[in-house]
Amino acid sequence: MAKKRHKKQQQNFFPFIKWFWIIFGAGVLSVVLIFLLASWGVFGEMPTFERLENPETNLATEFISSDGETLGKLYLDDNRTWVDYETLPQNIVDALVATEDARYYDHSGIDARGFARALAFLGTKGGASTISQQLARQLFVGVRSRNLFEAVTQKIKEWVIATRLERNYTKQEIIAMYLNIYDFGYNADGIRSASRIYFGKEPADLKTEESAVLVGMLKNSSLYNPMRREELVFNRRNTVLGQMAKYGYITEKEKDSLQSREMKINFNPESHREGLATYFRMYMQRYLNQWVRENPKPDGEHYNIYLDGLKVYTTIDSRMQRNAEEAVQEHMSNLQAEFFHQNTPDRNPTAPFLDLRKGEIDTILRNAMKRSARWRHLKREGLSDKEIEATFHKKEEMTVFDWNSDSYEKDTIMTPMDSIRYYKTFLRTAMMSMEPQTGHVKAWVGGIDYKHFQYDNVIQGSRQAGSLFKPFVYAAAIDQLRYSPCYTLPDNQYSIEPGKHGNMLAWTPKNSDGKYSGDDMTLKNALANSVNTITAQLIDRVGPGAVVSMAKNMGITKEIPAVPSIALGTPDVSVYEMVGAFGTYANQGVYVKPVMVTRIEDKNGTVLFEYKPETKDVLSKDVAYAMINLLEGVTQYGSGGRLRHTYGKNNTVYKKIITGYPYELTNPIAGKTGTTQNQSDGWFMGMVPNLVTGVWVGGDDRSIHFSGLSYGQGASMALPIWALYMKKNYANDEIGVSKEAFEVPEEMSIDLDCSQHQKDENIDTDDDLDDLDF
Repeated sequence: MAKKRHKKQQQNFFPFIKWFWIIFGAGVLSVVLIFLLASWGVFGEMPTFERLENPETNLATEFISSDGETLGKLYLDDNRTWVDYETLPQNIVDALVATEDARYYDHSGIDARGFARALAFLGTKGGASTISQQLARQLFVGVRSRNLFEAVTQKIKEWVIATRLERNYTKQEIIAMYLNIYDFGYNADGIRSASRIYFGKEPADLKTEESAVLVGMLKNSSLYNPMRREELVFNRRNTVLGQMAKYGYITEKEKDSLQSREMKINFNPESHREGLATYFRMYMQRYLNQWVRENPKPDGEHYNIYLDGLKVYTTIDSRMQRNAEEAVQEHMSNLQAEFFHQNTPDRNPTAPFLDLRKGEIDTILRNAMKRSARWRHLKREGLSDKEIEATFHKKEEMTVFDWNSDSYEKDTIMTPMDSIRYYKTFLRTAMMSMEPQTGHVKAWVGGIDYKHFQYDNVIQGSRQAGSLFKPFVYAAAIDQLRYSPCYTLPDNQYSIEPGKHGNMLAWTPKNSDGKYSGDDMTLKNALANSVNTITAQLIDRVGPGAVVSMAKNMGITKEIPAVPSIALGTPDVSVYEMVGAFGTYANQGVYVKPVMVTRIEDKNGTVLFEYKPETKDVLSKDVAYAMINLLEGVTQYGSGGRLRHTYGKNNTVYKKIITGYPYELTNPIAGKTGTTQNQSDGWFMGMVPNLVTGVWVGGDDRSIHFSGLSYGQGASMALPIWALYMKKNYANDEIGVSKEAFEVPEEMSIDLDCSQHQKDENIDTDDDLDDLDF
């Protein structure tokens, strides 16, 4: 009986066992079928093998300085620069694994234990998404749908894609991909942008507590953003540190120490209008647009400068660029304060314009209105000219530039037409610095603030050169007539008769002070003090055509009329071209076209472009050195003498606007100041053996200028920027700006000893206001 009962009990359990295996098998088959259906695209398109091998990720073009710093990027929506796993700090990898996927190294894309836990507790004790699944969602699936059926199918697709990713990539590659594609907010796309924007450093330099902040943001970068919810992010950071201690990546003691630390965010927003070298980066954008049109891919398509992750290696030195921008800000804010002082309503009712009638001012403002972005925008919308103009006279809230605000901005209410006049009151500037032997441009400042003044005065702007043009005349005379810097000419009023050199009328230029000594004067002294009568005699002897040819050979591309008046600087020139031209003197007579890009690589590091220097032999070595000798006289006892000598400490001008004075530079410096008629343009060009730097300062219109020479000369407006910049460069020995003398040619055939002619040189503290008679 007992045997029968036992047998009967076994027979009763058999159906249960049978159904268990049937259900289990059906479940397994269902899972396999679901995976197969998902992989076949039944639940939506799945990425192909090729897309898995090469996921489409938008990468920003990166501008890299000559000293290895990122100057900025070009992007549309994704400010992303790829970094390899090897460059990630171990602390961010540990924080990621501890917080997001503790068993990451033990599964193949799906964490069964995590899934079971999430299913059992309905997600209240943690989700089941692995790092691989999160990457799959970021790359191919997208934001989770609120529809339950779609959410389930999305999850299934994530599982399938995650397992495929695990087959195609190593664990390290998956981590790198995930951190590189995540959007951390505020244009911080990917870990490199995030570490630069939130902490001002490269990923490799992140501290453990900083990595914990960024890993904490992976949960939801909009919610856990330190710029919006500091306390929430602080608590989330400490949760991440707790997870790291829980899984043995840091000790409990380290965790307690790190959790107690203040969360220090060093916010550095990256945008096209902010950051270092903004004007240069926008020039590079125009340069690249042309380059990609002329250099297609092997398949004929054009590179996308916003998406293809090009690396552009530039000649800019980030340290020198920063010094240049600081020098411009320091002096221009100081100079502007004096300009405002001289243009108060009681001192100048037509401010900021001088010597103009109301009708002329109205014409300038109307022309500016029609050139504005606002006018173009409303025109595209179909408004009539009358309707558009009416909008310029309605008050509205706006943010405008202001030197006195910490951010250089202030909120105000004014009409757009008033804002046009307001912006006209600001003096503009341009500065470029170049290594003459290579043509490498080291610093480029196109204005006082790119966000509000986007016109690049380095290369887009051209203004009258004034006496900065005179060295072309002297170079032609020394080259053709073999004159020495010691050669003398009389300082008498000089006239070129009608009909000579294409002149219709007689040309009789005046000296800036209207005085003539009648004495013989060396060329060196004449150039140092910018004596117009001597320059007039030289151009008469060599002819305007020779001077034009000299300027053209030294890189000036603007049309220059072959008439005598060019000797005093009537031609319009750019800072970019003048720096290149003066580099010829410092480079022993060889002109080197300015270079901004050394090479371009694609996102894989393949070199797409390498520059080849463009050079031209213009002057012999001895003529070039003779010009250096002449230009050294400018800083020894001429209009640039304030670089070296200390005088005028009690002078009002020195106290107010000669920023940083006294400079007391003692090393050899060749230079030239320049001031145009009515003080509309102030120039200074300064050279040491391995650096040539040009500075221009002036108003947006020629009618915007200082009323007198004391403030409006090149030595007051432009020279201080050069001096401040050089002193900052010299403060950093690693930059390597020379303090040595210029190299003397072995065979010097031109006499440079002018001691017998210059026994009693007077230091001239004033500049060279040229009377530009046409």
